[in-house]
Amino acid sequence: MRYRSTRGDGSEDYSFEQALFSGYAPDGGLFVPASLPQLAAVEHLIPWSRLTFPELCYEILRLFISQNEISNIDLREICYKSLSAEDFDDDNIVPIKKMGSVFVAELFHGPTFCFKDLGMRPVINLLSHFAKIRNQATTLLVATTGDTGPAAVRAVGDASNPLLTILVHYPHGQISEFQRKSLTTVDSKCVRIVSFEGGGDDMDSPIKQTLLNCNDSDGADKKRSFCGVNSYNIGRPLVQMVHFIWIYLRVAKKLGITPGDENIKIDVVLPTGAMGNMTGGYMAKQMGIPIGRLCAGVNINDITKRVIETGLFQKKKIQKTLSDAINIEVPYNFERILFYLTNGNASLVKQWMETMEQTQMLRLNPSWHHKLQADFQSARITDDETCRALRQTLETYHYVVDPHTAVAIAAADRLGYSVFDERSENENPVVVLATASPCKFQEAVTAALGPDGWKQYRQTSFPSRAQQTLEMRENEPHHFCWIEGATLSEVQSDWRKKMLDIVDKHF
Repeated sequence: MRYRSTRGDGSEDYSFEQALFSGYAPDGGLFVPASLPQLAAVEHLIPWSRLTFPELCYEILRLFISQNEISNIDLREICYKSLSAEDFDDDNIVPIKKMGSVFVAELFHGPTFCFKDLGMRPVINLLSHFAKIRNQATTLLVATTGDTGPAAVRAVGDASNPLLTILVHYPHGQISEFQRKSLTTVDSKCVRIVSFEGGGDDMDSPIKQTLLNCNDSDGADKKRSFCGVNSYNIGRPLVQMVHFIWIYLRVAKKLGITPGDENIKIDVVLPTGAMGNMTGGYMAKQMGIPIGRLCAGVNINDITKRVIETGLFQKKKIQKTLSDAINIEVPYNFERILFYLTNGNASLVKQWMETMEQTQMLRLNPSWHHKLQADFQSARITDDETCRALRQTLETYHYVVDPHTAVAIAAADRLGYSVFDERSENENPVVVLATASPCKFQEAVTAALGPDGWKQYRQTSFPSRAQQTLEMRENEPHHFCWIEGATLSEVQSDWRKKMLDIVDKHF
């Protein structure tokens, strides 16, 4: 399997290792597989329905990674190490529960209590595998709005590879106390944490510039390789396909559907930020998984809803919300969505993304907009509506969810899936993705349920591992200040210099 850029003409292709380590493609686009294998019911889906989660992960990744790059034995070991039942508090890794007429897929049973563990741990272990083969120091550069960073930090620690280090940046005051402590309580020479003043997307440009400037095609002749593991890295959506396929197979079994039956599609509603998870689902659909509509639940930072509803993809300043992990100005994975939407028309995607980068705005013509609407829906959920959904879920099902899952639940109800009764307006079964544990979001849960509601949750359902994190001593993070009177570009240039200084001094 080879890889190409969403903006390339296809004349240049890359190995999986090159794509994984580069993060962004040299032309500024995102890597995608040169082709997507098509999954058949008899050959793939029916046998896969009997596999464990790590076994399914192996089978899917084997389709995308040449045996010349990673042997069967090594890839199997990576999958089992990444998704060991010892590190998850449910043996199924992703259990599926029924909530009225809706299925709920719990993606948060990993070490850092969010779905990012499912994608991040295999990606980190793949990077660690190649770093050992290269015998090359590799530093991961990460910007996080709350969940990506802790998952990456924990995975790097568990990889126990001195060649692999990580520098994580988070927006000061814009993540929960638990998320912050999940970063600042890690005591490792391989880890450094930075808080920065600004919006959640403001570190994306310094990191992207560093990755494009400091890496050549494979980094093999350099003393240090830099790599990004946010969801622009192709490893993330590839691995996140696994839980979409797992969810489809498990829901199909519960409904008595033969895997691969095209007559019954399953819709998915998920809280959506950078669209990495959405991209994993869309790629799975493109490969033949009978997924119906992919429905994005967004908060008031609603660029995804606006482009699906109006065809206008326009950047706006981020506003603080109770669901901060999906706060986004520009979801970079929309580029991959457009690539598959246009059947791989990289020339058109390049034109669109250059327009977006130059003007902060892109308008899809009616034909492409209608095609987007055929596969995607979205609903915008305010903080008040998030709290209402959280309360109603508890009152109706005695089930406490985090604010991001509450956004998805409210979106599902808004889109006619009737979460709280049996009168769904949609023909297809629906799955809501529960992407994080409520243990991480005291402020939001308290806002919805009141102090007594949070106290009750703490007494009856709070994970013991989470309590241990809260009790640990924090290490003071580095801090990047905003330069008074400076432009965003000037601030980002200063932050990039400081970021590289930290790498030089500490790694």
